[in-house]
Formats: sequence, structure tokens, C-alpha cells
Amino acid sequence: MSVHKEVKKVTTNTLQEMKRKGEKIAMLTAYDYSMARIIDAAGIDVILVGDSASNVMAGHETTLPITLDQMIYHAASVIRGVDRALVVVDLPFGSYQGNSKEALTSAIRVMKESGAHAVKMEGGKEIEESIKRILSAGIPVMGHLGLTPQSIYKFGTYNVRAKEEEEANRLIEDAHVLEKAGCFAIVLEKIPATLALKTAEEISIPIIGIGAGGGVDGQVLVLHDMLGLNVGFNPRFLRRYLNLFDDIKGAVGAYVNDVKQKDFPNASEQY
Repeated sequence: MSVHKEVKKVTTNTLQEMKRKGEKIAMLTAYDYSMARIIDAAGIDVILVGDSASNVMAGHETTLPITLDQMIYHAASVIRGVDRALVVVDLPFGSYQGNSKEALTSAIRVMKESGAHAVKMEGGKEIEESIKRILSAGIPVMGHLGLTPQSIYKFGTYNVRAKEEEEANRLIEDAHVLEKAGCFAIVLEKIPATLALKTAEEISIPIIGIGAGGGVDGQVLVLHDMLGLNVGFNPRFLRRYLNLFDDIKGAVGAYVNDVKQKDFPNASEQY
């Protein structure tokens, strides 16, 4: 009889405890079953099914084109590979902005059809009503401030946000709005480290940074970036842990060569 070891799942409550104890939160994106299985087994705390799937999985220039149906497909694939991590799903562009009723419908579809644990939304005060509505249905919400890629055409650039005092003050104000509305955590993207630290100190919920320095409660990166599957994307905040583009290209090249040279399959590789 095999004894199945019970896996202690990460919950929104776990993250709150981690912040309280000063234990850092590790978060990565994933978009499919195979990768989700690997990073969950490696001990990741939170998996974000990011709308960055629009870029790294579908080849779009921005995150805007990805649909709610496509996000649900990716999220359901990830969920099937996860035992421990908390799985958070981005609500894609156009599925919640400006309409709290539509926001709730989108969030319910994500939870029901994918089995995910929470949703993430970009924005501050302007989406407060949507956040409250989603929370009233019992769905946990993660916020996202700073560089919000769904608003890329408004900013016109992927540069660092909130360098000016006015925008910095608004960011902290928005963080308080999200906390008060009931968000369980907030992602801060590409903002000065001092501002991120100030926010993490002022706000009682976990603050996860991407390009926001080391003073926050946790870090998130896009999986394809940190594994070096993407080439040509080299922001300062990115640490590449592997160079898979070259490794995979080399392996595929060797396979092509072996097939052409009639070396594969050999005598022991056939029936």
C-alpha cells in the first residue's frame, strides 16, 4: 500500500503569513501542463497564468489580443499540472474594464471553467467597483500597478513608471485602494525600488515585484524570459537562469542531422 504524502497547498492565507514572517514569495508564469508540473515540483509558491501568453505563446506584440477563452484554456492546462502552488489567472484586456458586471462574469468563468484559485487585474481606483463585485462572489483578486501592459497604448512606452512624484503618490494611493477593497496581494511592475519598498512597508498585503527591486515581499518573472527561451528581450530586471533557446536549437539541429545522415533510428531503436 503506497502512502500518499499530503501536499500542503499554498493559499492566499499562506502568502499573508509569509509576509508577516518576512519570508519571500517566489512566483513565475506558466501557460501549459508540462511546464506547470515542473515549476510546481520545484517549489514555486504562486503560478501566474499571465496574459503574457499573448506574447510568448501566441507571438503577439502586446498582451491585448488574447481572449478570455484562450486564457481559460491556458489556465485549465496549468491547473492539471499543479499540486501545491496557488494559481492566479490574468483577466485579459476587455474582459473587465469599465463594466463591473462584465468583470464579475469574466472572473466567474475563469474560476468555473479552469479550476484556478484567483484572478489578477490591472489598475487602481478605476477598477475598484469591479474588484469589490468579484470579491463579493468569493473570488480572490490580485492587483497590478506600475507598468500595466494592457494600457500600453495609453503610456506609449514600456519604460519605468512612477518616477515623478505625482505618479508615485498616485501609485501608493491606488495600492491603499486595492488593499481596502480586499485584494490579497499586488504586483508592482517596473517602478523605482525605493517607491516599491515604501509601498510594501505601508501596505499590509503581500507586494510582488517585477523590476521593482528587492524590498518587496516577493518576485515574479515570465518563465520564458528566465529560462532564456526568448532572445532579444533583455530588461535590467531579468536574470536568465538558463539559455534554452540555444540548447533546444542545438538538440533539434542534432536530431535533423541524425535523420538526414540515416543515423537515427539505429538498430537498437527499432522493433
